[in-house]
Amino acid sequence: MDTVNLELLCSLYVVDCKIDRLQWNALSLMRHHVYKWKSHNWFDLNPIFFWGSRFLKHPISRKKDFSKSYGGSLVCSYNVQKNQNLQLNDARVIFSVAPAMGHNKESHPESHFRVPSILSALETMELTSKFRGSEIIELQNFKPASVDDIVSVHARAYVSGLEKAMNQASQLGIIHIEGSGPTYATPTTFQESLVAAGAGIALVDSVVAASKSSLDPPMGFALIRPPGHHAIPKGPMGFCVFGNVAIAARYAQRVHGLKRVFIIDFDVHHGNGTNDAFYDDPDIFFLSTHQDGSYPGTGKFDEVGHGDGEGKTLNLPLPGGSGDIAMRTVFDEVIVPSAQRFKPDIILVSAGYDGHVLDPLASLQLTTGTYYMLASNIKQLAKDVCGGRCVFFLEGGYNLKSLSYSVADSFRAFLGEPSMASEFDDPAILYEEPSAKVKQAIQRIKHIHSL
Repeated sequence: MDTVNLELLCSLYVVDCKIDRLQWNALSLMRHHVYKWKSHNWFDLNPIFFWGSRFLKHPISRKKDFSKSYGGSLVCSYNVQKNQNLQLNDARVIFSVAPAMGHNKESHPESHFRVPSILSALETMELTSKFRGSEIIELQNFKPASVDDIVSVHARAYVSGLEKAMNQASQLGIIHIEGSGPTYATPTTFQESLVAAGAGIALVDSVVAASKSSLDPPMGFALIRPPGHHAIPKGPMGFCVFGNVAIAARYAQRVHGLKRVFIIDFDVHHGNGTNDAFYDDPDIFFLSTHQDGSYPGTGKFDEVGHGDGEGKTLNLPLPGGSGDIAMRTVFDEVIVPSAQRFKPDIILVSAGYDGHVLDPLASLQLTTGTYYMLASNIKQLAKDVCGGRCVFFLEGGYNLKSLSYSVADSFRAFLGEPSMASEFDDPAILYEEPSAKVKQAIQRIKHIHSL
C-alpha cells in the first residue's frame, strides 16, 4: 500500500459518521506516521507496514543485519546483544508490535484496527516509553520468523503452499485459505504472518536474556496479528494463520534450552491448534479455559493428551455466563497447582480478550478487572515457578474498546500499578454467574488431573 492510498484510507474512515473515538484515535496515529514517513522521503519503500510508532519496510530475510534504529529506544534481533542487557534489565514491560495492516477484510471482526487501537490506548493512558522511559520498552527492527521456525510446528507443504498462494491473492485481492471460510488472506498475509511470529520470538529472546541477570525480568507482550492459536499443524483455521505461541514454544526449547514450557490460553475459544501441536509432547503443558460449546467445538474435559503427553493437556470448558469469580477460582484451584507440579522453564500465554462481557463473539462475563487479575497473577506465578520468564501473545478480542482497555490494564498489572478497570467496567450489565455449573466443572477437571 503506497502513501497516497494509506492517506486515502485514513480520510475515508474519518468521514464515516459511524466511526467511534477509539477508531478515530487509531487512525490519527496512523495518519501521523504517514506524514512522519513522508517527511523522511522514504518514497522507495514498498511494501510499507505500520509498526507501532513508525513505518518501516519490514525485513523479509533473516540474513540481513538491521542495526539502524528508526527513532525508538531499542533495536533488537533474534540474538539479543549483550550491550542491550542493561536496558532490558531496567524494563518492567517489553512489547513488540506487528499489526499486519495489509491483512484485512472489510467488516471482518479480526480487522487491522485491533493493534492500532491498543497502541492508541497505551499512548492515551501514558503506558509507553514516551512517558515511562526505560520502564516500558518497545522492541524494534526484530526479524521475521524463518520458514524453519514455522515448520517446527506446521507442515512444510502448508507453509510453501501459502507462500505460493500470495500470487493468487495479488490478482484477486482477498482469498479464503480455509475450507469453512472465516480465514482469509491478502497479498501481504504470508509476509506479515512471518513478522507476527518473529515478534513473539524476539520477546522470548529478550525476556530470557534479561532473566540471566535479574530475578525479576520484564514481562513480554506481543501485540500481533493474525492471531495463532486455532492454526493447526496442517493449515490455517479460525482467523489464524501460523501458531505464534506454539512456534515460540519450540523456539524456546531449541534455541534457549528451556525444555519445559507451560502454555496458558484464556481466549474464550479453545486453542485447538496449540492443543494439537503438543498433544503427545510430555515437555509442553497446554492449559486452556474457554466457553463450553463455542467455536471450534473442541477442548473437552477428556482431551488430556496422548501417549507420552498424556496428562500434559488440560481443557476446562466453562459454562456461558462465567465471569470474574469463576476465573479467580480457576486460577487458584487449577492453573496454579498445574504449573507448580509441572515446574516449567518458561510460561507463554495465549491472551485472548474476547471473553469480555462486551465482546460480540461469545457470552462470558469477564471484565477489564478480570484481565488485570489474570495478568497480575500470571506474573507472580512466573516469578514463583520459572524465574519470571513469561511472554503474552495477543489472540482474540473484537470489541476495540474492551480489548484496548483490557490490554492497557494488563500492562498496569505487569508494572505493579493499581487497576483502572473501574473507569471502564459497568457492573450494572453483569448478571449472576452460573456458580453451581462452574463449581461442577472445576471439580471435574481437578478429579481428572488429580489436582
